[in-house]
Amino acid sequence: MAGDGIATTTKSGKEYPGKLTGRVLLTCMVAATGGLIFGYDLGVSGGVTSMDSFLKKFFPAVYSKESSVKPSDNQYCKFDSQMLTLFTSSLYVAALVSCVCASTITRKFGRRRTMFLGGVLFLIGALLNAGAQYLWMLVVGRILLGFGIGCANQSVPIYVSEVAPYKYRGALNMMFQLSITIGILAAGVINYFFSEIKGGWGWRLSLGGAAVPAIMIMIGALVLPETPNSLVERGKNEEAKTQLLRIRGVDNVDEEFDDLVAASGASKLVKNPWRTLLTKKYRPQLVFALAIPAFQQLTGMNVITFYAPVLFKTMGFGGSASLMSTVITNAVNALATLVSIFTVDKVGRRALFIEGGAQMFITQVIIGIVIALKFGISGNPGVLSKGFADGLVACICIYVAGFAWSWGPLGWLVPSEIFPLEVRSAAQSINVATNMIFTFAIAQVFTTMLCHLKFGLFFFFAFWVVIMNVFIYKLLPETKGVPIEEMHTIWQKHSFWKKYVIEDEGIAMVKGGHNV
Repeated sequence: MAGDGIATTTKSGKEYPGKLTGRVLLTCMVAATGGLIFGYDLGVSGGVTSMDSFLKKFFPAVYSKESSVKPSDNQYCKFDSQMLTLFTSSLYVAALVSCVCASTITRKFGRRRTMFLGGVLFLIGALLNAGAQYLWMLVVGRILLGFGIGCANQSVPIYVSEVAPYKYRGALNMMFQLSITIGILAAGVINYFFSEIKGGWGWRLSLGGAAVPAIMIMIGALVLPETPNSLVERGKNEEAKTQLLRIRGVDNVDEEFDDLVAASGASKLVKNPWRTLLTKKYRPQLVFALAIPAFQQLTGMNVITFYAPVLFKTMGFGGSASLMSTVITNAVNALATLVSIFTVDKVGRRALFIEGGAQMFITQVIIGIVIALKFGISGNPGVLSKGFADGLVACICIYVAGFAWSWGPLGWLVPSEIFPLEVRSAAQSINVATNMIFTFAIAQVFTTMLCHLKFGLFFFFAFWVVIMNVFIYKLLPETKGVPIEEMHTIWQKHSFWKKYVIEDEGIAMVKGGHNV
């Protein structure tokens, strides 16, 4: 019954009992708050870098250049500064490093401890940024924020996927993306109001506000139970079964528990999960661990998220108007994510990926054409009419909605659910690391790309959206309704990937006791 998200024997051959209990719902909601720290940072940095008081103190050259540009001048290049973009993008290099280290912590010490560590590092970074007097303090603070984000993004999606009943895994896992969008929205609202504070110190409150989601994830990590998968992985089988009974809300979980133990047995035979992930058997998972996060960034969404105020100011909006336009697009982002939560376990992952991609492509082409007609090559728009400005914001909102119910949440959901236990932590680290590499690259080169590509920037991202839609259509099997420990079956039945996967290879490994 694909329509209601319930797995059938044609999907994986197994149906584990389990209810959507209040306990598991609350557990997943608390865990998903880990996304707040990522979302808040994504949303706050662009707003802060558009505040004149912040630019005056740390980037006076950018402020001088931006304030001297007249409406008749080229608008495309007024924010082009590698130091300014380094402030935003340096965080993601740190996140790249930390998520690789977090893989070992997650596997050996559990998901909760990695989440708690992420909160601590993020809190220290937030406090350092709020009190920054020199540029180096900002950069060090951003690096610590990056360490925290790397830990959270590595552990939270795994945690939610392992706790959630397979029938509702998609919706519950997407709470992580919903938290990201709520964090972005909160940052936009805070930036709007704090930018009006007299004395020019509102940016300190904006950056220091990151301490709130950091404390939330720390408290959440202390009160949450550990996942049964992690407990079995660390040899605590009795505790794992007790925990599984609690979160499933049924009297018998023997089949699911036995499969967890079997998966853990196969996992322990894997001495080096990083090297194992490179073997032919795991080729499909590795391809998606690399491709999905890369494509997620090549949608161009983070250009909107990071630099929406800068982008709107470039398009001729005033300072307050640009921040308010950002709040509007952030609100659309959060609301549209709810669409995905309520539909992903009914219509499936593939349909949302493809529809969202088509919607993003169409709106990006429209935005590019409109800006080309209004700004031209010279970047001189003249006076922007209210109708033009409103239409531009509307197009961007439609684009954001397409991302918010497709590549946004699915970019975290699908990689977190397709990996077998023996390589799950390592593969998720590769997923997050790839995401951070491309996030860093896009953040670092955006203002330069805008300066040189001009309106062509939107066509650049539209091209990649076409490529990724074809990729999903051809290569991604449907994962809706498949228990996480039975996910290997989807590759065995896929017309392209089945040649890489030997059906009883995993069984032979366990029986033979061979090390990988």
